[in-house]
This record gives sequence, structure tokens and C-alpha cells, in this order.
Amino acid sequence: MLQITVVTGNANKVREVASFFTGLAEVGHVKTDLPEIKSDDVGIIARAKAEAAFVLLKRPLIVDDTGFYIRALNGFPGAYAAYVLDTIGMEGILRLMEGETDRDSYFETAIAYADEEGVFVFKGRVEGTVTSAPRGSEGFGYDPIFETGGRTFAEIAISEKSEVSHRARALLAFKDWFLKNRK
Repeated sequence: MLQITVVTGNANKVREVASFFTGLAEVGHVKTDLPEIKSDDVGIIARAKAEAAFVLLKRPLIVDDTGFYIRALNGFPGAYAAYVLDTIGMEGILRLMEGETDRDSYFETAIAYADEEGVFVFKGRVEGTVTSAPRGSEGFGYDPIFETGGRTFAEIAISEKSEVSHRARALLAFKDWFLKNRK
């Protein structure tokens, strides 16, 4: 059976990846600190992390990186979404958005797969808007203020979100490629 190691500190991501590969690949998990380069492109960041992880682990693996891009803020926080969440939180984002009428935003995830043949990057994106106040109790991060299809990610059951999210779209692109190219 094919094997993939997910390199992350987030056990929820491992479960999500494993659910995509049930019966097709054995999914393992390694939690390790990886250097994270500075870039506005989550694909470049994920590629660099995958390269570093493969040098360290020497086995097929995936890493990911996610950004949250808000048009009225010129794409901020972008690839720095986790840092911004840790520093000003979603409340800080809502303060920055006060009075803004253009609330368009999107999440983008890049999944980077590395093996002895190189690094391959797959992206997934979900368009939406920033709400004026948090809604919902599911999920994590910016989920309560990101609305798509009339609901915030925090108003969508985790099981449904894992089918429609930016990460799910990136994982589907990766899975299609993986099953065609790595049998």
C-alpha cells in the first residue's frame, strides 16, 4: 500500500488527510518544526517546507500552508494569517474592516508533496466575504468571520467543511494526481 507522511503539528489535518486516502494509502504523522520562509505565496512557503521536511525525513510526505486574503486590505493578512490571528485575532481583523463595504475575501491552501522525484504543489481556494461579527461555534481560526454560501465556516459542521473547504480542494487535486502518478 502507498504511504504518505503528514508533517504538521495539527492532528485535525492528519485526520482530514487520512479520510481522503482511506483504503488507498497508509497515512502517518510526524510533528516537527520546519523553517518557514517569508513569502506572500502559500505555494512557495509550502514548497520550501516540503523540501526541508524531505531532507530531514527522507520519505514521501505532505505539508500545507494556508492564507486568508481580504481585498479591502490589499490581500492582508494573506500568507501571514496565522501570525495575524495570534497577534490581533479575528477581532483585530473586524476592527480593520469597520466601515468597509468591499468585504470580499478568500482562503487558499497549498499542499506540497515531496518524494525522491521532487516537490509538487496543489492549491485549493474558496471565495467568500468577511462578516461584520463572528457567527457559529464550529471550526477554528477565522472560521467565525468567513462566510461562503450564506454561512460562515463556523456555522458548517466540521464533516461538511472538510468536503468543501480550501484544504479539501487542494487535497482533492493532490489525491487525483497522486493516484495517477504514484502507484
